[in-house]
Amino acid sequence: MHDDAANQPPAKPKRSIAESIRDAKFRRQPSGFDFALADQIDFLRSEHWDRVTHSSSVFLDRKVLAAIEAAGPSEIQPHYALLYRDRAPVAALVMQVVAITGGQLVKTPDANDADAKQSRRQKLASETLKHVHRRILVCGNLLSWGPHGVAIADGEDVESVWPGIAEALYRVRRANKLMGQTDYVMLKDVSAEHHASMESMRRFRYRPKETEPDMVLEVQPQWQGFDDYLDTLNRKYRKPIKNVFKELEAAGCTVEREDDVAAHDARLHALYLAVNQRAKVRLVTIPEGYFGALADALGPDRFRCTIIRRDGDILGFVTTIRDGDTAIGYYLGMDYAANTDLPLYFRLLYAVIEAGIDFGCKRISFGRTALEPKARLGCQPVPMHVWIRHRVPLVNYVAQQLFKTVPHDEAPERSPFKQL
Repeated sequence: MHDDAANQPPAKPKRSIAESIRDAKFRRQPSGFDFALADQIDFLRSEHWDRVTHSSSVFLDRKVLAAIEAAGPSEIQPHYALLYRDRAPVAALVMQVVAITGGQLVKTPDANDADAKQSRRQKLASETLKHVHRRILVCGNLLSWGPHGVAIADGEDVESVWPGIAEALYRVRRANKLMGQTDYVMLKDVSAEHHASMESMRRFRYRPKETEPDMVLEVQPQWQGFDDYLDTLNRKYRKPIKNVFKELEAAGCTVEREDDVAAHDARLHALYLAVNQRAKVRLVTIPEGYFGALADALGPDRFRCTIIRRDGDILGFVTTIRDGDTAIGYYLGMDYAANTDLPLYFRLLYAVIEAGIDFGCKRISFGRTALEPKARLGCQPVPMHVWIRHRVPLVNYVAQQLFKTVPHDEAPERSPFKQL
C-alpha cells in the first residue's frame, strides 16, 4: 500500500493578496504560443502531429484517434490542438467534451465502512458532487487510462509549455459555449514525469487529485512465456493459478487468440456490457463496432483479443494493447452466469500476462480496478493524478474541498514472488 502523504504534492503556503493579483494578471495574458485547433484529427497537419507524438502513447496515434471518432461513444465530442512556438510544433493535445454528473467521477463510499462518521462525510460529498457537475472538458482519453492527453516534443522545456496548454484548454472551453456551458476542465491521468513540472498550472487554478493507482506488473527478463512467470511465484500464489487452468480444461473450455474481431463484435459487445453495467464508475459506454475498429487501426502487432470458448460459445474475452514497452490489459467482458461456476475473470487476467510477454513488453498495465486480484499477480500500484478546475473561482474552491473528502481505493500489499 503506497503512502498518500508521500505521493501527494507538498502543501502550498497560503498566497498573499499581491501574489493572487499577479496570478490573476498572468491568467489573462496570452501565453505566446500559436495554436491550431480542430474537431477531427484529420483536420490537422499530420506531419506536425506525428513529429510531436512519435514517442508518445499509441492512444495519440492518428489512426487510433480516427477510429475513436468513427466508432467510439456518440456522447464524446473530440477536440485536438497543436501548439507552436516560432512556427514549430511543440505540443499536441487530445481533448474530449462529455456531459456527466460529478458523482460519476468518484465511487460511492461503502455503507459498511467501519468509520461511520467518515463514511457519512464521504457520502455527503459524493451526493453533493452529483449536483455540481454537468459538462466537462477532459484533456485525455475517457476510453483509456494513462497520460494520453498531452504530448510535448522532444527537447522542449516541459515546464514552459504548460501555460500554452492552459491557454489551449481555455480556448476550446470558450468555443464550446455554443454547445452548452462547459464548467469543469480536467487533465486526466497525468504522468509522474509531467506531474512534477505542472506547478505553473496552480496559477490557472488547477489542483491535483490522486485517483486509484494503475496496477502494473514488471516483466522480468527471464520470462519467455507464461510458465516462466509461474516459476517465479511462491507456491501459495502459483497453485491457485494452476487450478484455474485445470478447472477450465475440465469444463471443456478453450482459450484462443481471435484475429477476426469484427466478426464477433456483437457477442464481444454484449459481454463487455455485462461488465460495464456493474462498474461503480462509468463515464461512457462504448458502442458495438468499437473493438473491430480499434483492432483494424492497431493491427495484430499492437492489438490482441483472447477469448474463452465452450461448445462454440464465447464465454469471455480480453483485449491487450501493446503501447511501446507497455502492454495494456484493455477492455474485457464475460458471461456472469458462467463465471459463477468457472474462474473466467482470473483466466482472462492471465491471458493479459501471456500477451504482454509475447509482445516483448517490459511492463503490463492492468488499470485501476480489482486491486486485490491484481496485487496477487505481482502488480504494484503506480500513483495517478488528475488536475481539475472549475471556471467560477468560488465554485472551484468548494468543489476542491468536496473532492478532498472522497477517498480512493488503496492497493493491498502482496509479495507473490520467490525471494532471489
